[in-house]
Amino acid sequence: MPYERTEVSAQEIERQKEICARVRSALGGGERFAMVDTYGCQQNESDSEVLRGYLRSMGYTMTDDEDKADVIAVNTCAVREHATMRVFGNVGALTHLKRVHPERIVILCGCMAQSEEIREQVKKSYRMVDLCFGPHELWRFPELFERTLQVHGLSGAKGRVFDAESTESIAEGLPRERDGSVKAWLSIMNGCNNFCSYCIVPYVRGRERSRRSEDVVREAESLVAAGYKDITLLGQNVNSYGRGLDEDVDFAELLRKVNAIPGDFRIRFMTSHPKDATERLFAAMAECEKCAPHIHLPVQSGSDRILRAMNRGYTAEKYLAQVDLARKYIPNLVLTTDVIVGFPGETEEDFLDTLALTEKVRFDSMFTFIYSRRPGTPAAKIEDDTPRSVIQNRFDRLVESAGRVSAELHRAQEGKTFRVLIDGTAKNGDYTLSARTAGGRLVHLHGDESLIGSWANARIVSSNTFALFGEITE
Repeated sequence: MPYERTEVSAQEIERQKEICARVRSALGGGERFAMVDTYGCQQNESDSEVLRGYLRSMGYTMTDDEDKADVIAVNTCAVREHATMRVFGNVGALTHLKRVHPERIVILCGCMAQSEEIREQVKKSYRMVDLCFGPHELWRFPELFERTLQVHGLSGAKGRVFDAESTESIAEGLPRERDGSVKAWLSIMNGCNNFCSYCIVPYVRGRERSRRSEDVVREAESLVAAGYKDITLLGQNVNSYGRGLDEDVDFAELLRKVNAIPGDFRIRFMTSHPKDATERLFAAMAECEKCAPHIHLPVQSGSDRILRAMNRGYTAEKYLAQVDLARKYIPNLVLTTDVIVGFPGETEEDFLDTLALTEKVRFDSMFTFIYSRRPGTPAAKIEDDTPRSVIQNRFDRLVESAGRVSAELHRAQEGKTFRVLIDGTAKNGDYTLSARTAGGRLVHLHGDESLIGSWANARIVSSNTFALFGEITE
């Protein structure tokens, strides 16, 4: 059955805001605190902004201290087993807190909570969780929270709320509380249609659904007006943006629309799928002066056999051709990637193909992972008897190669001067500030915290595998 794009009505969003006011009134006076603990990708960070926005509207003050929090919301990630185990470990550790303070509310939400298997596990084994809901329910969090308050009781949990009933929809006008005032996430779409054989995302995030371009541009304008200088457009696959909309717009055109907004700011985006990264995209990046000369283009493997098993939709040769084309349009391109080691059935020859591709491309940075089996995905059914020690050895060799290349590329930046955006503090020896070049390279600087949020020219004096070190110049 083909997917039909749906949008939550403005009236329904207004009803959620009315519930926020009702909860705020019912809770009465006195200061109440809430903590949002976020795991996983930038899309989860964006979702946590909505959680904080709603909680603030219901009268809660944000805190990072779980001992102080009246509400603890854990926004989860299901991409890798390690993230899932961390969440279960940290949620389980709240048992003592709930025993001492039964009136406190614990929420488990995000991608893990969209899985029926995990919801059942939480119901049976994690009795401290009062409310559990997935990403599709985020827009109606106030409704679920009010119901939780009603069944919870003042002295502790007399009932629990588990919900995953909503359809995959676009919701506009949700309140947000962003973390910081320099960089902002701007979600342009949700879901994924690619169904890579190892990936759980399409099963927990749903099918691709894009926001209207006018809504994206309107939000970008508000961010620029509020003083944000680094805006990242988010989607599981931004290159698929626009499919299913009743307007003729693709991601390249959306970049141009955001680039046309007056102001001194940078546009970033992630993530791109190589099968959909086109010449139109590279041309738009080159034409848009505000667009960062950086693309994160996950290759995952350099073996055509493994890429087919992963259902990635491209070959190593096609990927290399895309890299050449991107660098033709954007000579100063900073290129980063993801690589999975140990996909079921990967041989030494397959791994050497991957290593050869990464050595040829010379990525500025690589995010490397050992394959993590995700129940419910096609890859989870593939038998593999490769010893863990062999996989670890391959992983270590890839990390060594990636680190060496990154260090060489960083060393080549020494002596150059870049315009950077100072975006935070640093804890690296006597360097006090962190900044980013247009290409996204991390730069540590000396200076006062009052410079955060400002542009500066930085001359690079030294480097290592992970960062550049510079001096602010006139």
